[in-house]
Amino acid sequence: MRPNIVTEAGVPTRLNQWWESIPFLTSAVVVVCGIIYLVCLLVGYDSFFEICFLPSAVISRFQVHRIYTSVLFHGSLLHVLFNMMALVPLGSELERIMGSVRLLYVIVLLATSNAIFHVFIALLVAHNPFSASDYLMNECAIGFSGILFSMIVIETSLSGAQSRSVFGLFNVPAKWYAFILLIVFQLLMSNVSLLGHLCGIISGFAYTFGLFNFLIPGTSFYSAIESSSWLSSCVRRPKFIVCTGGNPSGYIPTHSSQNSASSGILSGNLWRNLSSFMPQREVPTQSVQDSRFPGRARTLGSGQGQQPSSVSSDSNLQARLLDNHPLDASPLGTTQRISEGRQTGGNNVATAAVGVPQHQGTVASDEEINKLVSMGFDKTQVEVALAAADGDLNVAVEILMSQQV
Repeated sequence: MRPNIVTEAGVPTRLNQWWESIPFLTSAVVVVCGIIYLVCLLVGYDSFFEICFLPSAVISRFQVHRIYTSVLFHGSLLHVLFNMMALVPLGSELERIMGSVRLLYVIVLLATSNAIFHVFIALLVAHNPFSASDYLMNECAIGFSGILFSMIVIETSLSGAQSRSVFGLFNVPAKWYAFILLIVFQLLMSNVSLLGHLCGIISGFAYTFGLFNFLIPGTSFYSAIESSSWLSSCVRRPKFIVCTGGNPSGYIPTHSSQNSASSGILSGNLWRNLSSFMPQREVPTQSVQDSRFPGRARTLGSGQGQQPSSVSSDSNLQARLLDNHPLDASPLGTTQRISEGRQTGGNNVATAAVGVPQHQGTVASDEEINKLVSMGFDKTQVEVALAAADGDLNVAVEILMSQQV
């Protein structure tokens, strides 16, 4: 006989599975940024001063295109690799919540707001009356990391976590997580834009607190784009995530969406407050019934939450079962019938006397008794219930469950 050889998937197969798990827009951003870097590398293009975000050029020459070109270009291989590896988990999670078109709109919005905050702070520093400096006005910033910091703030807010781990080394409070990362990157890496990352954090908090709500369109806007003919080829792709419309306002839940926002934040129940506004998978109102235990599902011993009608119907069911399956009475009076009227609110079960003659088909086997006893029922009650149910396990279980009230 040939031995069974268990083969594991090769590296190419695993990489393909990993790539197929990344949603459409997130993978598209990775591809675009990667291609742009490779083209720049092949043609020897390094004039990033022409396409980077330069506040002085945006203000004096109104070169608004720098807001978006600076996001797609990266200065080195490590720069693009690090940013794209950080984008994959963040973008994938947010894209599955928002949808592909909605996330694209949010990315454009965050890029624009980052640039506005960047210019505003640079102008304040350049024209303050105490120590004016033009350094920030002439700082050239490129890379996707500003938007990544915005995504970190949004994802942390949605997660509801009280603490986050910094590279698995130590935990910090969730509200300070983005700022701690900002400090760590500033200390470990040279040539990083402190202001660019800081503006990303500011934009993330502005978004989560609802300051951009007036700029967020409704779900019909995204649906109209998704139904357009020019996007049909993308929508048909398996990785494309359609805007579900679960959130009527068309934006990720924000603190200002809640009536008790401040109390929710202070009490640490942020996720509980936000989850009611997030797109939810529809759940049937009726719970799935186990075929082994017919009837209404109820936790054993949890009678406090039941309605009076349920208690009454369970009692009537037991009475009908007992009426339909009476115990044989001996003419000599040596047997007792099971009491048909339980006292209201009582949990005691009438027991049959020893030596009750049974029908041949109603004799309960030890296996059936042990099976019900292993479910947590009292052995005496099990024997009585099996006798009343003519040995039918399902009916016996229903009787025993009704007696837990």
